Amino acid sequence: MNQYETVFILNPVLSEDQVKEAVDKFVGLMKEKGASIINKENWGLKKMAYPIQKKKSGFYHFVEFTAPGEAIAPLEVEFKRDERIMRFLTVRMDKYGIEYAAKRRAKANA
Repeated sequence: MNQYETVFILNPVLSEDQVKEAVDKFVGLMKEKGASIINKENWGLKKMAYPIQKKKSGFYHFVEFTAPGEAIAPLEVEFKRDERIMRFLTVRMDKYGIEYAAKRRAKANA
């Protein structure tokens, strides 16, 4: 099992209920593929560095999870298929990234 971080940006024209439903869909898909969610954060509506699909802002969401390697490809296919997702990035963490993430979570919880 590897540890991953995924950040995805949702379209800013969505309502709060639509955003919550989209996040729940992808978290559920991760769990369905054998992932264990470590941390989930809603970073909120943020301005982007450059326009994407003529939009200048988006709802940012961060999910940290452990999963088998074969679970990532189907997850990314779903990210590409969903019209609500403007951008996404999934990164496998090395031992230093895992250490840093644990410190960041501890600091956020304190």
